[in-house]
Amino acid sequence: MNPHFINRHTCPGCGGPDHDMVYSRRYLDEPIKGYLESFYRDQGRIDFEYLEGARFILRQCRLCGLVFQQEIPDEFLTHLLYEHWIDPAISLARHRDEADLDFYIHYLREIMVLIRHFNVRPARLDVLDFGMGWGAWCQAAKALGCTVRGLELSRVQDSQAHANGIETIAWDDLPAYRFDFINTDQVFEHLADPLDTLKSIKGTLKAGGIIKISVPDGSDIKRRLKIGDWKAPKGSRNSLNPVSPLEHINCFSRQAVLHMAGMAGLEHVHIPLHIQYFGTIIRTPFKSLLKDLLMPLYRDILGKGIYLFFRRSEDSSPSNTV
Repeated sequence: MNPHFINRHTCPGCGGPDHDMVYSRRYLDEPIKGYLESFYRDQGRIDFEYLEGARFILRQCRLCGLVFQQEIPDEFLTHLLYEHWIDPAISLARHRDEADLDFYIHYLREIMVLIRHFNVRPARLDVLDFGMGWGAWCQAAKALGCTVRGLELSRVQDSQAHANGIETIAWDDLPAYRFDFINTDQVFEHLADPLDTLKSIKGTLKAGGIIKISVPDGSDIKRRLKIGDWKAPKGSRNSLNPVSPLEHINCFSRQAVLHMAGMAGLEHVHIPLHIQYFGTIIRTPFKSLLKDLLMPLYRDILGKGIYLFFRRSEDSSPSNTV
């Protein structure tokens, strides 16, 4: 086994010891090597010498259904991946090019729903963006008056957010804070120990506080793997992005997220539709407006996608049911 990889023997989402093989290829064999070349070509580079002897192995937990990569990068290789192979300058330039008006309106609407749910003055809301990236969500929350902090392991992204006026905190400082809302958007698929991480950040919630978990939906990943179209565009029906080698080391279904949250002592919170629709009209193009009107029904009524809110189980009582 490659010395820069760690072997996970139990399910990282629930700790279950029993899991089945779903997929296995060497990183330097096709189609994985070709996928990596294509994926990182426009982001920076990839040094295949560090992948020699490693295998891209997907296993599925028999208990919670999580599909996870068995061999994952160690701390050295993770740093190399996120700080060098993904060139920070290219990443920031791409973020700025792609962050159009709809991008920021989406964040503003989400935070408006959050403020309406808590029904307090924005300045009274302490919020954390856990895995904040370049800090765009933090900027939107700050613009609406919330008390905002961000946490990001990337030193470059942390520095950029701080330069933009966002207060940033380190992982070791986290226990000193308490939050009304913790945003985790496209984070848990990257974590080596998602369950342990969730338990840790749960401890920073205030009474009645909420954690949002949004991750790529891998509910039908075995169907996609059977088709095996590693060139399918991200977001398309057959895209294999939810199991992107090296990065998306956990591939969640909705049920796997709910199971993990339950093990962490959290319960699912249903935010009423009339609150979810708050602010929809500010997005004027008809196509975008129609999408915003249908999305709450898609998520809540049909139970599709993975965009879920949770609170501590001990906060549940007949008098505060949402």
